Amino acid sequence: MASSAGEADISGFWTVRRTAAFLGRRRPRGKRAPPPLLVFTDPERTPDPVALALRLPRGAGLVYRAFGASDRLSTARALAAIARRRGLVLLIGAEAWLAARAGAAGLHLPERLAARAPRLRRPGWILTAAAHSTRAARQPGIDAFVLSAVFPSASPSAGPPLGALRFAHRVRRAAAPAYALGGVNDRTAARLRLTGASGLAGVGLGWELASPTRDRAGVRT
Repeated sequence: MASSAGEADISGFWTVRRTAAFLGRRRPRGKRAPPPLLVFTDPERTPDPVALALRLPRGAGLVYRAFGASDRLSTARALAAIARRRGLVLLIGAEAWLAARAGAAGLHLPERLAARAPRLRRPGWILTAAAHSTRAARQPGIDAFVLSAVFPSASPSAGPPLGALRFAHRVRRAAAPAYALGGVNDRTAARLRLTGASGLAGVGLGWELASPTRDRAGVRT
């Protein structure tokens, strides 16, 4: 991506970052407290995760989802080095061995793997998991859930949007702090301030520039 596009992403990122910081005040403190902002990689929408990591604000979380890429160990190690240098929190999607070998801060699990959290946890790790239902958000052993889709999203994997009220209800019933994912951008983020969410999540840095009907922040977590 050209530098001008990167600068546009950062300038349009302000409301999302500010809202995430506001929501983050509700987070529990400690080494296993997830950051208020989670940015997911995607092979199609963020083909260069290293470049993405270099553009993230200090304190943000990056979830590297390799989906079986042959170079995922070298990429994960490069991301871990950037995270240490720039004050980011690196989580690895699904693959515990990759998180361990790369020296990541923890693991993000798709909903289908969330039940394995107690067995996968290592000392000091942060464990987050996707939850697409109230029942899934009750799974024990998870430090934070990523609930979706909150607002309309163009992602092929997005289901019917919850809306702010239903999302707030699901947050209250979750067994751990919850992030909002799906359709979150600079025009919708502020609607989440009174929902009880502890943070925001999205794919890449460009989600906040799209309208809710064209949003590219997918919910395949």
